[in-house]
Amino acid sequence: MNREPMSMHGYNKICAELKQLKEVERPNIVKEIDIARGHGDLKENAEYHAAKEKQRFIEARIVDLSEIISNAQVIDPGALMHNKVSFGSTIKILNLDNDKEFSYTIVGSVESDPAKGLISFGSPIAKSLIGKSKGDVASIQLPNGESDFEILDIYYKEICFDEN
Repeated sequence: MNREPMSMHGYNKICAELKQLKEVERPNIVKEIDIARGHGDLKENAEYHAAKEKQRFIEARIVDLSEIISNAQVIDPGALMHNKVSFGSTIKILNLDNDKEFSYTIVGSVESDPAKGLISFGSPIAKSLIGKSKGDVASIQLPNGESDFEILDIYYKEICFDEN
């Protein structure tokens, strides 16, 4: 199984969600099922079926989060060299086809938020840039075709995972 790189922030976020599901959501849904069961015939009991569906979702999410945690590779991006593109690097790239500049920070998949410039380590853009240096050109497969990007800058800055 492949290790999943993530920051301590991402790891703590996943652990908190797992704790919430196990300690709050799971016991609450058991109570909801018991209450719905008390409403009579289970075959036509919409509350019961909705609660059982919610329970299946919660249990599946617990399994998913447990797997993510067991495969997590917590990395402190501040401790890495950023002379080449790596986990935690912030990169400025120039699309050579249209002269547009973009800035991205490479993070773990559970932390990614493309709208905020946080892209997953496993994304096509990040995969094409990992290991490259300032001045290198990378061909990146985008939804509308392949484009060439020049790496203008690579640096580390504190990653802002603003949850709002």
